[in-house]
Amino acid sequence: MQVKRFFAADMRQAMKLVRDELGADAAIIGNRRIAGGVELTAALDYKLSALAPRVPNAELEDELRKTHSRIATAQAELSSRNDTDEGNRQLFAGLSLTASEPLIEPHLEVPPVPAAPAAAPVDPRLFDAMRSELSGLRELLEVQLGSLAWNQLQGSKPLQANLWRRLQRVGLSGPLARELLDLVGEIDEPRHAWRMILAHLARMIDVPEIEPIEEGGVIAMVGPAGMGKTTTLAKLAARYVLKYGASNLALVSMDSFRIGAQEQLKTLGRILNVSVTYVDPGESLAQALEPLLRKRVVLIDTAGLQASDPALRMQLETLAGRGIASKNYLVLATTSQKQVLTAAYHSYKRCGLAGCILTKLDETACLGEVLSLAISHELPVAYLTDGPRIPDDLHLPRKHQLVSRAVSVQMQEDPSEEAMADMFADLYHNSGKRAG
Repeated sequence: MQVKRFFAADMRQAMKLVRDELGADAAIIGNRRIAGGVELTAALDYKLSALAPRVPNAELEDELRKTHSRIATAQAELSSRNDTDEGNRQLFAGLSLTASEPLIEPHLEVPPVPAAPAAAPVDPRLFDAMRSELSGLRELLEVQLGSLAWNQLQGSKPLQANLWRRLQRVGLSGPLARELLDLVGEIDEPRHAWRMILAHLARMIDVPEIEPIEEGGVIAMVGPAGMGKTTTLAKLAARYVLKYGASNLALVSMDSFRIGAQEQLKTLGRILNVSVTYVDPGESLAQALEPLLRKRVVLIDTAGLQASDPALRMQLETLAGRGIASKNYLVLATTSQKQVLTAAYHSYKRCGLAGCILTKLDETACLGEVLSLAISHELPVAYLTDGPRIPDDLHLPRKHQLVSRAVSVQMQEDPSEEAMADMFADLYHNSGKRAG
């Protein structure tokens, strides 16, 4: 029997290392969290593996689901136990067990009872270790269930498996792909099913009924650094000036952190003959906007700050404050990875998002990930940008054209078996979060 340890940043990478080196027949006989990632212990020719079925079956999947349920129950009990311990501490914290407050009537004689040994305090690190262990087990199960489900689907429903592959090539998330496939479950002809999937996808994309700068008001560009906020603002400003002139437009900069940011906006204002107002951290945005309220459109450029930066929270609270009435658009570069896009949404949603603007379409190799984000969080797609020209490379989105573009920039090769298994693992992960 060959036994080996594997180290990786997360469970999926560790599982891939196991598959690549020991093959699909390797058995996972241990896992634990370590500093910087996870450690898996895998064995080849493990003695119990001869008894295990070589092909996926319903019984095995049922057992894995039961184990998944037990882990979820254990996590709930652990949380409940923490809440109970905290409640007990609060309950007894207010009691004064002194001689002036007897707990029994004084004339009753009670035989002495030896004091029970005080319960040893539970080390919080123990709970942390349990949570880490449960999290590792759950992630391992999700990866294994994903691989199992994908293998079963290929054997039982090859047409549906092919559609899953095509959706993965486009870059759509697992939950969105499953929803689309459910809508065409009764269609047996592959081409017809694919056309209907794309039609449903187009209908799921939301776009504003009225173009934001046509609607007017205060419009802010928000998002992390490098997404294209300032360039997008310049395109919007030029688009407005070319159509309506400069008299009813004003620019505002809240970015005093990036070198040269205010200078860029000053240059833009001079070229367009538009006033530029600078708001430093701590200054009142409402007061800065007050003399600009007579303008039909006010465009705000914000700083792209890290999620951990306290200045970001202050900036977002300012935009969400009373008297501002700002329509905030999350600027997302389509070249960004899924994790970056998701983190951007969760960091900036607190200011209230009116929609999103998708940038750098001319550089992207995948549109499915950003479309999945916009659809799942119900973010209307307000504008698209696909080049450096101002304002020529700013466009209003057309749903079917956006879907066609997503298909045209899809991966040229079918995704790997590991990628497909990971997609199904994401489905188990998301279903677990909903159940929790």
